[in-house]
Amino acid sequence: MPLTRKIIHIDMDAFYASVEQRDFSEYRGKPVIVGGQPNSRGVVAACSYEARRFGIHSAMPSATAYRACPQAIFVKPRFEVYRQVSAEIQAIFRQFTSMVEPLSLDEAYLDVSECRLHSGSATLIAKQLKSDIKHMTGLIASAGVSYNKFLAKVASDMDKPDGLYVIKPEQGEEFVSQLPIRKFFGIGRATETKMHSLGIYTGTDLKTWSREALLARFGKVGNFYYSIARGIDKREVNSQRVRKSISAETTFTEDLSDVTEMLNQIKHLAEKVGNTLADKHLWAKTLIIKVKFDDFSQVTRSKTLECPFQSPALLEDDIKTLLESTEAGVRKVRLLGAGVSGLLHEDCMESSTQIALL
Repeated sequence: MPLTRKIIHIDMDAFYASVEQRDFSEYRGKPVIVGGQPNSRGVVAACSYEARRFGIHSAMPSATAYRACPQAIFVKPRFEVYRQVSAEIQAIFRQFTSMVEPLSLDEAYLDVSECRLHSGSATLIAKQLKSDIKHMTGLIASAGVSYNKFLAKVASDMDKPDGLYVIKPEQGEEFVSQLPIRKFFGIGRATETKMHSLGIYTGTDLKTWSREALLARFGKVGNFYYSIARGIDKREVNSQRVRKSISAETTFTEDLSDVTEMLNQIKHLAEKVGNTLADKHLWAKTLIIKVKFDDFSQVTRSKTLECPFQSPALLEDDIKTLLESTEAGVRKVRLLGAGVSGLLHEDCMESSTQIALL
């Protein structure tokens, strides 16, 4: 393996909405919103670039999106289609390298360090990837090219849509020094606010902090912040990436106040999660519920069991206990979710492991 890696991050542009515009000509050139309905309690799953010009973005309440753009076309998600298209794109990736780490249906890292195509030029390989994706699927991708995962991820977002941005090894540290903290992949709003309160607004500001100081303020992730401030990210592309959790959630058209109805809803969601576990031959050790209240504040509760399970819906007593540990019933509930983590593939579990036969 070369000392300097060649990493490409591919991110499909407005993936769900672009698939809809590809498949339905009447949607092309128009603001398309996937998920929710006008004046409903749902949320935007994705939207086209035409819709983004109105300030619409994913996770925005559908009613808010409708007020921002009444002429928008709202469509129901077709996840089976999106998964099929994603599989086609993943197949294209693997024509270039076996070192592919999918992050979601619409993005992935590729390590092309050993790819000899185009004399090993990662930039030219990225160009061909984008061209092949367009030719095979009719969809547009943006690409970021660099010597590590962090910079490749940031680069792919620089010139969207249809972007191709390259950060060379000799440019990495200077690039990061000018980068606003809000552009750092992995730093969310809460961490950004905390960093701003500490006078950290750019990579240059972050670099002035010692490793010890960052560890004291941010815990173990302080090591990562110390490294990326210097353009360093030693994480490898993991082609054996294992899914860490599975979940399902729903937003209600009217807030719930009846705890019995909440329990029924969570059990229904847990059944969906259980079906996914069974389809993927997975078992779980941790049960999770999510509750979002009518003021949009939310909490999660979890319980790790001694024995792996595959049917979370049957853990009724645990679900009830977790829900009772929140203010559900005292406060009205807008959204409920059920999930599992601590996943184990059935092939990896020893025969001697005790299993909750639910």
